[in-house]
Amino acid sequence: MKLVNNSARLLAGLAVSFCLVSGSWAQTAPAKKTMHKKSSAPAAAKAEPDAGAAAKPKIAEVGKRDPFLPLVNASKPGGPPLPPGKAGLVVATVQVTGTVSSPNGMLAVVANPDQRVYFLREGDKLYDGDVEKIGLDGVTFKENSKDAFGKPVERTVTKRIYPSAGEQQ
Repeated sequence: MKLVNNSARLLAGLAVSFCLVSGSWAQTAPAKKTMHKKSSAPAAAKAEPDAGAAAKPKIAEVGKRDPFLPLVNASKPGGPPLPPGKAGLVVATVQVTGTVSSPNGMLAVVANPDQRVYFLREGDKLYDGDVEKIGLDGVTFKENSKDAFGKPVERTVTKRIYPSAGEQQ
Protein backbone atom coordinates (compact mmCIF):
# COMPACT_ATOMS: atom_id res chain seq x y z
CA MET A 1 0.00 0.00 0.00
CA LYS A 2 2.89 2.32 0.80
CA LEU A 3 4.35 1.63 -2.60
CA VAL A 4 1.10 2.69 -4.34
CA ASN A 5 0.82 5.88 -2.28
CA ASN A 6 4.47 6.76 -2.87
CA SER A 7 4.20 6.16 -6.63
CA ALA A 8 0.94 8.17 -6.79
CA ARG A 9 2.60 11.06 -4.95
CA LEU A 10 5.61 10.82 -7.20
CA LEU A 11 3.47 10.92 -10.37
CA ALA A 12 1.42 13.84 -9.01
CA GLY A 13 4.57 15.74 -8.11
CA LEU A 14 6.06 15.11 -11.58
CA ALA A 15 2.85 16.26 -13.28
CA VAL A 16 2.72 19.47 -11.25
CA SER A 17 6.41 20.20 -11.77
CA PHE A 18 6.06 19.52 -15.51
CA CYS A 19 3.17 22.00 -15.75
CA LEU A 20 5.10 24.64 -13.83
CA VAL A 21 8.30 24.15 -15.79
CA SER A 22 6.60 24.19 -19.22
CA GLY A 23 4.61 27.30 -18.25
CA SER A 24 7.76 29.11 -17.18
CA TRP A 25 9.56 28.03 -20.38
CA ALA A 26 6.72 29.45 -22.49
CA GLN A 27 6.98 32.76 -20.70
CA THR A 28 10.75 33.10 -20.85
CA ALA A 29 11.47 31.54 -24.26
CA PRO A 30 10.84 34.64 -26.47
CA ALA A 31 12.52 37.06 -24.09
CA LYS A 32 16.29 36.97 -24.25
CA LYS A 33 18.28 38.15 -21.30
CA THR A 34 21.25 40.23 -22.35
CA MET A 35 23.83 41.98 -20.33
CA HIS A 36 23.78 45.72 -20.78
CA LYS A 37 27.16 47.22 -21.54
CA LYS A 38 27.91 50.86 -21.73
CA SER A 39 28.89 51.87 -25.23
CA SER A 40 31.08 54.75 -26.28
CA ALA A 41 28.41 56.05 -28.71
CA PRO A 42 26.24 58.88 -27.36
CA ALA A 43 22.61 58.09 -26.53
CA ALA A 44 21.34 60.79 -28.92
CA ALA A 45 22.82 58.98 -31.91
CA LYS A 46 21.00 55.80 -30.95
CA ALA A 47 17.68 57.60 -30.57
CA GLU A 48 17.65 58.89 -34.18
CA PRO A 49 15.79 56.58 -36.56
CA ASP A 50 17.46 55.45 -39.75
CA ALA A 51 16.33 57.68 -42.63
CA GLY A 52 16.40 54.83 -45.16
CA ALA A 53 14.46 52.48 -42.88
CA ALA A 54 11.13 54.16 -43.69
CA ALA A 55 11.53 53.55 -47.43
CA LYS A 56 12.52 49.89 -47.09
CA PRO A 57 9.84 47.25 -46.45
CA LYS A 58 9.90 45.94 -42.93
CA ILE A 59 11.17 42.38 -42.74
CA ALA A 60 11.04 40.32 -39.59
CA GLU A 61 14.22 38.80 -38.19
CA VAL A 62 13.27 35.39 -39.52
CA GLY A 63 13.08 36.62 -43.12
CA LYS A 64 9.31 36.98 -43.29
CA ARG A 65 7.74 40.19 -44.55
CA ASP A 66 5.36 42.33 -42.50
CA PRO A 67 1.80 41.12 -43.29
CA PHE A 68 0.36 44.61 -42.81
CA LEU A 69 2.39 46.26 -45.58
CA PRO A 70 0.65 46.47 -48.98
CA LEU A 71 1.70 43.91 -51.56
CA VAL A 72 1.43 46.40 -54.41
CA ASN A 73 3.64 49.44 -54.36
CA ALA A 74 1.61 52.63 -54.01
CA SER A 75 3.88 54.67 -56.23
CA LYS A 76 3.30 55.09 -59.94
CA PRO A 77 4.73 52.49 -62.29
CA GLY A 78 8.37 52.97 -63.15
CA GLY A 79 9.90 53.86 -66.41
CA PRO A 80 11.87 56.80 -67.64
CA PRO A 81 10.56 60.20 -66.59
CA LEU A 82 8.72 62.01 -69.37
CA PRO A 83 10.04 65.33 -70.64
CA PRO A 84 8.10 68.46 -69.67
CA GLY A 85 5.50 70.10 -71.89
CA LYS A 86 4.09 68.81 -75.16
CA ALA A 87 7.07 66.51 -75.67
CA GLY A 88 5.99 64.48 -72.64
CA LEU A 89 2.45 63.73 -73.84
CA VAL A 90 1.75 60.05 -74.59
CA VAL A 91 -0.83 59.47 -77.35
CA ALA A 92 -2.57 56.65 -75.47
CA THR A 93 -3.19 58.78 -72.36
CA VAL A 94 -4.13 62.09 -74.04
CA GLN A 95 -7.78 63.16 -73.83
CA VAL A 96 -9.09 65.59 -76.44
CA THR A 97 -11.31 68.20 -74.78
CA GLY A 98 -11.87 70.56 -77.69
CA THR A 99 -10.74 72.13 -80.94
CA VAL A 100 -10.44 75.79 -81.89
CA SER A 101 -10.23 77.42 -85.29
CA SER A 102 -7.64 80.18 -85.44
CA PRO A 103 -6.31 82.33 -88.30
CA ASN A 104 -3.09 80.25 -88.32
CA GLY A 105 -4.95 76.91 -88.47
CA MET A 106 -6.71 74.57 -86.08
CA LEU A 107 -5.71 74.13 -82.44
CA ALA A 108 -6.51 71.10 -80.30
CA VAL A 109 -7.13 71.40 -76.58
CA VAL A 110 -5.93 68.20 -74.87
CA ALA A 111 -5.41 67.08 -71.27
CA ASN A 112 -2.99 64.55 -69.81
CA PRO A 113 -3.92 62.11 -66.98
CA ASP A 114 -2.87 64.74 -64.41
CA GLN A 115 -5.53 67.07 -65.93
CA ARG A 116 -2.96 69.54 -67.27
CA VAL A 117 -4.19 71.28 -70.42
CA TYR A 118 -2.09 71.72 -73.58
CA PHE A 119 -2.75 73.38 -76.94
CA LEU A 120 -1.53 71.37 -79.92
CA ARG A 121 -1.07 72.32 -83.59
CA GLU A 122 -0.70 70.08 -86.62
CA GLY A 123 2.86 68.77 -86.79
CA ASP A 124 3.59 69.05 -83.04
CA LYS A 125 5.86 66.27 -81.74
CA LEU A 126 4.69 64.23 -78.77
CA TYR A 127 6.55 61.60 -76.72
CA ASP A 128 5.54 58.66 -78.89
CA GLY A 129 4.14 60.29 -82.02
CA ASP A 130 2.96 63.53 -83.54
CA VAL A 131 -0.22 65.40 -84.42
CA GLU A 132 -1.24 64.57 -87.97
CA LYS A 133 -4.59 66.36 -88.46
CA ILE A 134 -6.96 68.44 -86.35
CA GLY A 135 -10.63 68.56 -87.31
CA LEU A 136 -13.76 70.06 -85.77
CA ASP A 137 -14.74 66.74 -84.17
CA GLY A 138 -11.33 65.36 -83.08
CA VAL A 139 -7.61 64.89 -83.60
CA THR A 140 -5.67 62.31 -85.61
CA PHE A 141 -2.31 61.25 -84.18
CA LYS A 142 0.47 59.23 -85.79
CA GLU A 143 1.73 56.94 -83.02
CA ASN A 144 5.21 55.40 -83.19
CA SER A 145 5.80 52.31 -81.06
CA LYS A 146 7.51 48.93 -81.12
CA ASP A 147 5.99 45.46 -81.23
CA ALA A 148 6.98 42.56 -78.98
CA PHE A 149 10.00 41.78 -81.16
CA GLY A 150 11.31 45.37 -81.19
CA LYS A 151 10.19 46.13 -84.73
CA PRO A 152 9.00 49.75 -85.14
CA VAL A 153 5.26 50.06 -85.71
CA GLU A 154 3.50 53.20 -86.91
CA ARG A 155 -0.28 53.52 -86.57
CA THR A 156 -2.90 56.20 -86.90
CA VAL A 157 -5.01 56.96 -83.83
CA THR A 158 -8.09 59.20 -84.01
CA LYS A 159 -9.41 60.67 -80.79
CA ARG A 160 -12.75 62.45 -80.92
CA ILE A 161 -14.10 65.15 -78.63
CA TYR A 162 -17.34 63.25 -78.13
CA PRO A 163 -16.60 59.56 -78.71
CA SER A 164 -19.45 57.43 -80.01
CA ALA A 165 -20.61 54.28 -78.21
CA GLY A 166 -17.92 51.59 -78.08
CA GLU A 167 -15.13 53.91 -79.19
CA GLN A 168 -12.11 54.29 -76.92
CA GLN A 169 -11.18 57.80 -75.84
